[in-house]
Amino acid sequence: MIPLPNESMQIFLRLSYTSGKLPTIEILMLKPFRPIYYDTETTGVRNDKDRIIELAAFDPIDHRTFCQFINPHSPIPPEATAIHQITDEMVANAPSFREVAESFVAFCPAGTVLIAHNNDAFDKLFLEQEFKRSGLELPQFHFIDTLKWARKYRADLPRHTLQSLREVYGFQANQAHRALDDVIVLHQVFSAMIDDLSIEKVLELLARPQSQIRMPFGKHQGKLLAEVPKDYVAWLASSGAFDKAENQELKANFEKVGLLN
Repeated sequence: MIPLPNESMQIFLRLSYTSGKLPTIEILMLKPFRPIYYDTETTGVRNDKDRIIELAAFDPIDHRTFCQFINPHSPIPPEATAIHQITDEMVANAPSFREVAESFVAFCPAGTVLIAHNNDAFDKLFLEQEFKRSGLELPQFHFIDTLKWARKYRADLPRHTLQSLREVYGFQANQAHRALDDVIVLHQVFSAMIDDLSIEKVLELLARPQSQIRMPFGKHQGKLLAEVPKDYVAWLASSGAFDKAENQELKANFEKVGLLN
């Protein structure tokens, strides 16, 4: 099939050949990608042992929301409750992840692209683990990490947390670290960041290699890579920072400027 460029609909031409006859052309129009913004609140930061206790999502096309507590069947650590204010009592009568997962999948339409802030290093990993524990198969969703987008295309900003971006783009303060509140703010912020770009174009741009010229995080954030102290780069390497998938571009760019062998 030969893809035709189109921002709102995936269109393909399929050529069929029959011996002795002219080729026939069939036009196939597939459903466009559907953005679904989502967020999780958890019992901790370790996806291999911690659990999702709240899952929320927002469909900006049909203006639908999804928000559900989940019973982790284990106590919520006080340090986690201090962040999101979710207590054991609030999830005591909540359904299991398996039940919530089935409802969540039903909420997501065909062509869903799940969008979250720090998706690749946090929310997606928790979803994958929870689906696996529940004996369920995670659908073949596409994903967008808005933190990666911000670091890649708003490298001029000193910080890229969701709340920092909310302030930069002038949106009203929300109840931070509650899933549905964060989802609504993320939709506002990311819509402002990408302007009129389609989700298809966003996926394409995120996949496109781009040389980083400034340090995207840490105490040297915002510095030109060539100006980052070599001992700091060595410390990042020894700490395993460059082993993470999301830091492979950064590793390659440090190698290019001669700070990493």
